[in-house]
Amino acid sequence: MLRMLMRGAAGGALATVALTAVSLAGDQAGLMRDRPSGRVAPGPPPRRRTRPTESLTHFGFGVASGAAFCALSRGRAGLPLGIGYALAAWVASQRGWVPRIGILPPDTRDDSSRTAVLATGHVVYGMVLVATVNHLTRP
Repeated sequence: MLRMLMRGAAGGALATVALTAVSLAGDQAGLMRDRPSGRVAPGPPPRRRTRPTESLTHFGFGVASGAAFCALSRGRAGLPLGIGYALAAWVASQRGWVPRIGILPPDTRDDSSRTAVLATGHVVYGMVLVATVNHLTRP
């Protein structure tokens, strides 16, 4: 069981790096900016700064989620299950604790471009998680 959790944690770590790369690419493309309603100031909207504790917490959550996925799937899973798992975690977060603590509004009220980037990032997370776990589980 410990080996399975470690494989999942490794997969979660790599998958979180991949998700972060998607988010950074979206940010560079101007898709992750805050767009407050009723804004009257000219020019581009201000960028939201991520605190180091938020980044570490997100990374830890991704690692723990990878370990949980590996334990639940017993170390072998197909892409649909990994993508579904990642999207379920994203929806639960975006409609649950994330807006409750004020990080972002729920995805149903957030900017559609940021929602698309975050959903895509989680699809990539699921794909990388499954690929890594399956690779590490090979006999």
